[in-house]
Amino acid sequence: MEMTDHEVGRLIDAIEEIGETDNTLIIFIAGDNGTSAEGGMVGMYNEMTYFNGVEEKVEDLIPLIDDWGLENTFPHMAAGWAVAFDAPFTWTKQVASDFGGTRNGMIIHYPKGISEKNGIRTQFSHVIDIAPTVLEVAGLPEPKVVNGVPQTPIEGTSLAYSFNNAKAAERHTIQYFEMFGNRAIYNNGWFARTIHRAAWETINLPPLEDDVWDLYNVKEDFSLTNNLAAKYPEKLKEMQSLFMWQAQKYHVLPIDDRTIERTNAELAGRPDLLSGRKSLTLYEGMEGMMENTFINIKNKSFSITANLVIPKGGANGVILSQGGRFGGWSVYIKDGKPEFTYNFLGLERYVISSKEELVNGAVTVKIDFIYDGDGLGKGGETTIYVNGKAVAKGRVEKTQPNIFSADETADVGLDNQTPVAEGIGYGPAETKFTGKIDKIIVDID
Repeated sequence: MEMTDHEVGRLIDAIEEIGETDNTLIIFIAGDNGTSAEGGMVGMYNEMTYFNGVEEKVEDLIPLIDDWGLENTFPHMAAGWAVAFDAPFTWTKQVASDFGGTRNGMIIHYPKGISEKNGIRTQFSHVIDIAPTVLEVAGLPEPKVVNGVPQTPIEGTSLAYSFNNAKAAERHTIQYFEMFGNRAIYNNGWFARTIHRAAWETINLPPLEDDVWDLYNVKEDFSLTNNLAAKYPEKLKEMQSLFMWQAQKYHVLPIDDRTIERTNAELAGRPDLLSGRKSLTLYEGMEGMMENTFINIKNKSFSITANLVIPKGGANGVILSQGGRFGGWSVYIKDGKPEFTYNFLGLERYVISSKEELVNGAVTVKIDFIYDGDGLGKGGETTIYVNGKAVAKGRVEKTQPNIFSADETADVGLDNQTPVAEGIGYGPAETKFTGKIDKIIVDID
């Protein structure tokens, strides 16, 4: 937060230097939805455990408590803290049907266009109103075509109408909400919603059609505490029907209440750039490939074949890696010998090492991983081959079924962010392969 404050200050100072502060529209939104609650009842040492359906228990966490928050952790607070931080609302991020999951403070600074100082506006608004506001203030039309591609109409309402009239009639009068089955509808001060699941609930969810809906009058009940569903059943039915109309209009349907499965395009059944590919050829210099732009090796057998040139004196460093300290895998040369590490969520590392150093010149290193099958996240047998000869074998007891990382990448010739494997350096420069990589082929079975 201190860094953000500093960098925003630098930006404002630069605008003041050129004398454009009064003519600059600054919109500051304080937060990213509500506070996250996927930490569950006890919190998490590594947030990626949540996205792979692995439960962290108190007995696992207490021995790690002195490291909590250091660079070797990817921690998350317990849900109780999230609920507290989202007060006076009841729920949290992921619960799009409660203001605790969606509401944030917003500041607009535009001296040329707003005459009142320190004014407060209470008209309903939504983040989709930001783009129309910028376009109106800048005097720009909504783009209909961009680079030859027809654009979907912007689904927001400019906030400029309220800049100089605190009592202006509300213009954003209807808005749907939906995330992981939690859904709601706002209309002219009324708010109908259903809590389908808590943020920490990912399995054994109730059928969507069994969800119970609440009804609130937002203008009289800011924090949604007085449920009027029993008092106004016809109004509730009207609002539910309105939600379905909006859901159809804005492509919300079909409603999908799956959570962690949706991190894996193959499991979720959504479009994937490399869907159906059985092989991917990579070359030196290819790095920064996110999971949805890299072949999916999860929950299946795979092989990695690397054609290398080892210089005199030997080579070290990463040949191919995916993920990082908090989950992933890496093929690399350490002390002149090929190794494979499967890092299971930073909790366990399975290392298969050859005892033979690679000779100078052209060499082919291959990693074969034979998946156990019979479900997701299972283990498998790993074999390292050098020029067709098996030089090491070992077992990976468990694998990550859904995702390695939200931001770490697949990289050829280095490990771009935090390291998957231990003992081969920390940053990209230290993990860089010191030989030559002709090409790498990843095959899946």
